[in-house]
Amino acid sequence: MGIQFSESSYVYIPKTITVHLGPPDSTAENVTLPFIDYIKNVASSELYPTWPEDALKANINAIVSIAPNRVFTEWYRSKGYNFDITSTTQFDQAFVPNRELFDNISQIVDETFDDYIVRGVRVEPLFAEFCDGKVSQCDGMYQWGSVDLANHGYTPIEILKYYYGEDINLVTNTPIKVAAESYPGTPLSLGDSGIPIYYAQLRLNNISTNFPAIPKIFPVDGIFSTQTESAVKSFQKIFNLPSTGVIDKGTWYKILYIHTAVRKLAESTSSGILLSERPRTGNGIIVPRVQIVQYYLNILSAYYRTIPAVEITGVLDLATNKSIIEF
Repeated sequence: MGIQFSESSYVYIPKTITVHLGPPDSTAENVTLPFIDYIKNVASSELYPTWPEDALKANINAIVSIAPNRVFTEWYRSKGYNFDITSTTQFDQAFVPNRELFDNISQIVDETFDDYIVRGVRVEPLFAEFCDGKVSQCDGMYQWGSVDLANHGYTPIEILKYYYGEDINLVTNTPIKVAAESYPGTPLSLGDSGIPIYYAQLRLNNISTNFPAIPKIFPVDGIFSTQTESAVKSFQKIFNLPSTGVIDKGTWYKILYIHTAVRKLAESTSSGILLSERPRTGNGIIVPRVQIVQYYLNILSAYYRTIPAVEITGVLDLATNKSIIEF
């Protein structure tokens, strides 16, 4: 059984995906095709149709998870490329144009192409790295090892947990959407408000953990305040961008790229984006769920001395957890 997030449209399966037929910096051709056809091609290129069905299913779950991760993080597009993923296993996974597809693999893909792996209460599809385990080794799943596990009675989810950890789950029935760039289309500046600004603030705060010269923004509320402008200017200065305090397209994608790097979103060891970091909206005001809980805990702490007050960060940290337990 998989899990379903009530607002899973934040992550989606792209209707189509654009594949670069070579290493990122090569002059190779780009091919755009339906996502499900891409997965069938990769699975037929990476896997043997004679493998046990449970091993095939686990491997296809990993293959499916990698591609939406590239789309979600805009891994290549945030670097200025005009494609979503490459065809080379040095960087991504194998894709061979016009290759023959295996019927049993295609059938499994038809059933699972909209399921992806997540770690714990993270949001983003796990970059479920895999390798053959014989010629090459990696930090993720060994493909031939998955065959051995399946032959010993392991189910697909048990195989995945063996390699990626006990805290992983499958998100099922993910919405299918036409992929679009995350940049809102116009520059964001002082006085603006909205969801894109909320995400920019959240990412800048996460980046500031590694780059403390960037001041923290509080509250993270989707309103482009003077604090936000100061953080943007500091970010631009550190990363050699014009220090305007305005989030134009170049700044937006540089923030996205650095955030992906510091949170390791494109690695199997990702620290991830928590479900609690997702915004909720009410009366036009963006309020993360954890911030609301922290706010009420602080009110209660004034009346119940055993409930410790907490900093309103929007992060479900140890202090907040302790306060909840006390409540």
